[in-house]
Amino acid sequence: MRVVEIRKLSTADLTKESTKLREEISDLKRRLTLGEIQNNRAIKNKRRDLARVLTVLSEELIKETR
Repeated sequence: MRVVEIRKLSTADLTKESTKLREEISDLKRRLTLGEIQNNRAIKNKRRDLARVLTVLSEELIKETR
C-alpha cells in the first residue's frame, strides 16, 4: 500500500486498516511457524504497511487536536 493511498483514508478507516494489518501479520507469523509458508518477505512488507498506516494516523490525530 502506498502512502498516497493511505493519506486518502479517514481516521476511522486508518484504524480499521491497522487492525486488519495486525491480524494479517499475526496470521502470517503463525503460518510461518507451522511451515505453511516460506516467504518471510510478506511479513516484512505487512509490517512496513502497518508502520505507514500508523504514521499517517498519528499525523491525522495531531491535526485533529489542533
